[in-house]
Amino acid sequence: MDVPVTEARAQFADLVNRVAYTGEPVILKRRGRVMAALVSPEDLELLEQVKSGRIDVTQIGSAVPEEQSGISRPQTQPMRIAAEYRPGGPQRPGFGR
Repeated sequence: MDVPVTEARAQFADLVNRVAYTGEPVILKRRGRVMAALVSPEDLELLEQVKSGRIDVTQIGSAVPEEQSGISRPQTQPMRIAAEYRPGGPQRPGFGR
């Protein structure tokens, strides 16, 4: 998903949740140019392993299945987060109202 930086500022919490729950990276652009990206912790860990040489990218074709690698992908469907508004009720002793 590509998002302009100005829009990302206004929707930052929603974008972070999207990455966290779907694993889909969010590419942040300014004037059509990629400036940064929001990625899942799993993708960040994988990137850091590749950069440090702990993973040989020439062996990617014979990758270990996810369940053996210890790295799992988040669900592909976003989780729905819901909140319920509950107006204040009568005061109860010991609840500091």
